[in-house]
Amino acid sequence: MSSGASRAVRGGHGKPLLSVRDFNVEYRTGSGSTVQAVRGVDLDLFPGESLALVGESGCGKTTFGLGLLRLLPRLGHASGKVIFNRGDGVEIDILGLDGGDLRKFRWRDAAMVFQGAMNAFNPVLKIRGHMHDTMRAHTKATKQEIEERAGELLRLVRLEPERVMDCYPHELSGGMRQRVLIAMSLLLEPEVLILDEPTTALDILTQRSIVDVLHEVRERLGFSMIFISHDLSLAAELADRVATMYAGRIVETGGVRDMFYRPRHPYTLGLINAVPPIVGDLPALESIPGGPPSLAALPPGCKFHPRCKFATEQCKQADPPLIPLTDQPGDWHEVACIHSDQVHLERRVPTDDLGTAS
Repeated sequence: MSSGASRAVRGGHGKPLLSVRDFNVEYRTGSGSTVQAVRGVDLDLFPGESLALVGESGCGKTTFGLGLLRLLPRLGHASGKVIFNRGDGVEIDILGLDGGDLRKFRWRDAAMVFQGAMNAFNPVLKIRGHMHDTMRAHTKATKQEIEERAGELLRLVRLEPERVMDCYPHELSGGMRQRVLIAMSLLLEPEVLILDEPTTALDILTQRSIVDVLHEVRERLGFSMIFISHDLSLAAELADRVATMYAGRIVETGGVRDMFYRPRHPYTLGLINAVPPIVGDLPALESIPGGPPSLAALPPGCKFHPRCKFATEQCKQADPPLIPLTDQPGDWHEVACIHSDQVHLERRVPTDDLGTAS
């Protein structure tokens, strides 16, 4: 296995590996109309970078990931510009790829780890069959080469090839299936790995194991990663940069420390205040009032204003663009809110009836 360390340039410097501009995804409905699930997303992913995409269920995170790799169902349509700058200097327009070239692009240049590993496998095919089919579809590797490659990756994700390769998916635990899927996604050494809720429905210890595995594998191979999750603690641990998504749009993006200690969008602030801290006093948790809007009937102006405590009449007039907070080089903190200067993270510690900290 070749090391990816040489191609990893962490910190978001240089030319983007993946450049997304005005990216939209819409679904046709039975009434002949369309529902826009992703709206005007601009985003860059740099070599060796890990980007977490967070938000409530239904905000468009999974649709965004599927759209990038052209894996949408037939009723879905992606538009805009998605450019992949391969390590050898080749520039690929993903949305312009035809069937054959698109098939080559997947797995070789970019791969995806789907939510719910059991649904990603053929239930009547052993793990060995999955590995061989994937490699033979894209390479001319011999049986021995495939066995060696699969074995090396399985060991890298802390599994024993001798035990796992001859198992059917249902014979493995949820955590083992998830790790097998991660290993399989890396068979062709892709430069981009998209993970959609890879720890969903797993117990806390298994989640910890998956996070450790992702740390080790990414450090070893140096690929870039888009980590889709609603779990802020996992996002904080795995990401270099975080993007918050709401109603199909990215409303804030920045480094992990900025996003978790200096959030500037009311929605990001609400997500953080709804999660208890791991250390220190337990603050009073605050839920975000209401629920996400229907994508078929979005409110006017800023889509978050019906749930926002900072909202004014001006917020109802136009959807604010994503703009940088400073013009300092290397500062990647951007927010789509006209009242961002009023947003501050202030944890409140609950008190008992005597007024002392509880």
